[in-house]
Amino acid sequence: MVVSRFRLEDPGPADEARFRADVQAALDVLATRPGYVDGRVGRNLDDPALWVLVTTWDGVGSYRRALSSYDVKVGAVGLLARAVDEPSAYEDVEPGGTLNRAGARELG
Repeated sequence: MVVSRFRLEDPGPADEARFRADVQAALDVLATRPGYVDGRVGRNLDDPALWVLVTTWDGVGSYRRALSSYDVKVGAVGLLARAVDEPSAYEDVEPGGTLNRAGARELG
């Protein structure tokens, strides 16, 4: 899953309406890409200037390939570039499941 957080500079009605249109457009274009599973937008209950875009993908490769498509570059990358600068790719954690290891991996 990919979690992108955004902080509105001016959380007034005009900035909020503009952001909502931008984030929905980004979600719509991401949803057209192969490997997309689900997505949603949320706003923090305690800090209304803090928003989140959460998308779920078949794998991180699907998301990274989506970012390289022309439509996503035009319709979503501008918004995603405004996200809070922090890691955004997360893995699902199943009880007793094997977790991803940081470091180089062998192919094959």
